[in-house]
Amino acid sequence: MGTLDTGILVVYLALLVGLGIVAKHRQQNIEDYFVAGRRRGPMTIACLWVAAWIGGASVVGTSARVYEFGVTGVWYILAIAIGCLLFGLLMAGRVKRAGDRYQHLTYPDFIEQHYDNRTRAVATITTVLAYTAYTAGQFAAAASILQVLLGWDYGASLLLSGAIVILYTAIGGYLAVTYTDWAQVALVLLGIVVVGVPVAISHAGSWAEMEAVLPASYYEFGAQGWDRIAALVVSLVLSFFVAMDSFSRSFAARDPAAAQTGALLAILLILPIALAVTWLGLASAVLYPDPVSGSGILTTFVLKAFPVGLKGLMVIGILSALMSVASICVLTASANYARDIHQRYIQPDIAHSAMLRLGTLASLGAGGLAMLMAWKMRDIIDILQLGFTINSAALFLPTIAAIYWDHVPASAAFWSSGLSLATVIGWRIAADTGLGGLFNIDPLWPGLLVSATLLLAMTVLRSRAVAKVAT
Repeated sequence: MGTLDTGILVVYLALLVGLGIVAKHRQQNIEDYFVAGRRRGPMTIACLWVAAWIGGASVVGTSARVYEFGVTGVWYILAIAIGCLLFGLLMAGRVKRAGDRYQHLTYPDFIEQHYDNRTRAVATITTVLAYTAYTAGQFAAAASILQVLLGWDYGASLLLSGAIVILYTAIGGYLAVTYTDWAQVALVLLGIVVVGVPVAISHAGSWAEMEAVLPASYYEFGAQGWDRIAALVVSLVLSFFVAMDSFSRSFAARDPAAAQTGALLAILLILPIALAVTWLGLASAVLYPDPVSGSGILTTFVLKAFPVGLKGLMVIGILSALMSVASICVLTASANYARDIHQRYIQPDIAHSAMLRLGTLASLGAGGLAMLMAWKMRDIIDILQLGFTINSAALFLPTIAAIYWDHVPASAAFWSSGLSLATVIGWRIAADTGLGGLFNIDPLWPGLLVSATLLLAMTVLRSRAVAKVAT
């Protein structure tokens, strides 16, 4: 990139750190650090939703999938929109009311209040595994982009992208995330929608012109296989109901109406991004039919097609999507340690000031671990989908039961979630070792089957035992 575009990138990164420092001085207590003081309005909540889910897989990964398979690659972002819709309608208000009533800060807080500390432990382990991987995936994607744009090696690019996110998140906590997410969502819309699509049209032509050039299969929504699409969509949608950041967003709202409205407003921001990313992927397929690496096609498009100045805006639009998700994931993993492990099991009477310091250190530690994982990992979307599968298979049914059905015993929730988690991990290991056959089925389905069977069977047995004692 030229001097102007590099300057735009440097200003953006400095702005993130500056917003973190401002948030640091506005923190008053641990609720400010982990749930932004429980006083955010619906538009801020909407930005938090978009920033948490429209990241590396959504922008970089989806554009690569569209480039390779066509419009079928957009199912990832469409599943996110569906998840926002269903969580907003069915869960957001209820979660907010429960969070205010019991002063929950994390998803495992919610689980323990409905079940017991054993189920909380399973929820904590699942969340730590998922969010460390999510963070690493975003860091790896950001590093791969900076590596191409700046001409640095992968290690230096990873260090820069990871350090910026870890710094402003650790310093400013959730307040910093709310401040930066406003800016980052605006930059995503500006770079990808407002700037990206017109540039794509100017180089590759209109939708009809691209359709005339590309194979017909590029316009089939089921081109990558409906079984694969179903597993992706179901695992992603169900993950909304058990993802810790979904609960954090609801806890951070000023009231149940803001929690619900924010989730629904997010859809209006997500859908234009879905269209824009699809357009960029198709335009790349028209312009660069034989690139060296399909996974880096969006970066190739930016470098070759965008003029000076607009190139910098597009770059920070992409990086905003990556870094906003990474910041949420760092904070989530931090809260898991500080609240769900240290305060719950090690030092229950920790002072608020000490808890703030612990949260900062935990963010640094979580980010550092994710950077280490990013150094090793490469298949970003595959790892992200495994995280979604672990979350949804193990925790979806116990979570829904906690909201809508209060007759599930704690033992049923514990064994249901714990054995489902073990099933998903074991099934994936068996598939990766090449056993084939039954293990070619996506691990989501056997995980959900184990969870449902145990939850229902143990609940029925418990109800019969209680009825027998009563008579």
